[in-house]
Amino acid sequence: MKKVCVTGATGLLGTNVIIKLLQNGYSVIALVRKKSGWLGEENENLKLVEADLSSDLSSLLKEIDFVIHIAAETRQNLIRYDEYRKVNYDTAANLLTHAELMNVKKLLFVSTANTLGYGNTAFWGSEKAPQLYPFTHSLYAQSKLEAEDYLLKNRKNTEVIIVNPTFMIGAYDSKPSSGKMIFWAWKKKLIFYPKGGKNFVHAEDAANGILSAIEKGRNGDKYLLANENLSYKDFFNKINRITHQNPAMIPIPNRLLSFLGLIGDGLRKLNIKTNLSTSNMKALQIYNYYSNQKSVNELGLHYQSVDKAIEDAIQYFDQNNK
Repeated sequence: MKKVCVTGATGLLGTNVIIKLLQNGYSVIALVRKKSGWLGEENENLKLVEADLSSDLSSLLKEIDFVIHIAAETRQNLIRYDEYRKVNYDTAANLLTHAELMNVKKLLFVSTANTLGYGNTAFWGSEKAPQLYPFTHSLYAQSKLEAEDYLLKNRKNTEVIIVNPTFMIGAYDSKPSSGKMIFWAWKKKLIFYPKGGKNFVHAEDAANGILSAIEKGRNGDKYLLANENLSYKDFFNKINRITHQNPAMIPIPNRLLSFLGLIGDGLRKLNIKTNLSTSNMKALQIYNYYSNQKSVNELGLHYQSVDKAIEDAIQYFDQNNK
């Protein structure tokens, strides 16, 4: 039985990944902040360990075949780059150091699609495309790209594989995280939507992509885990259709978003945390589209519809009174 160590086990993707690992016969050590945060069922092949990812992890990686590093700082309201770097870069570097020391075969790093260049309605971004504005000014995306570069340059005996998921929707989004976009539209009489768009993927499919990348991914390669490219209007219309609602749909002018971004920049200079910033507001105005051809061709992935992802997320929220 192959042994896997997973970080970020209590989040949307982490929970889905561990469920898939257990279903496929892996033995899992999940590194968590608090054991009470685990949302899945107990399993004889799952061990929850409370651990600090900045500490010496050597003893926890003994006889481990693979490390899947999902834990990340994803909040968009932090002001200083160091707040992202400490979690997204430092812990990745620390994991690689101890993985090499303990002869771990592979380290799979979960990054973000926003370290890669996006496309638009005419063409889609790919693993070969360099990062583009506004994500070159995103502190989160920059910290992830710095971690990618470090892992690829410093790997020796431990293979490094990077996956770049797009915007994930699905069950087990307990906080919620990306599911907040569903609540933006669900049970609303008015929906204000940006004029841009992005790529959406079922969290379960992203989890399957990680398992496939562990088995089939090439050392030093990146794999976009992506599915449907949708405008925000089309995404919200899917929610309307699935939930049988008929709200008024009102587009947000790009000029208003840009103005809000400038306000956010000013607040950040005053050390006030806010999701508003010029780069964040610009991200809502572009068509942030990607291709999944590499993951389909090389990892053999089959993607479910975004409708199914929305249905699964809403069912989870309903069952858990979110």
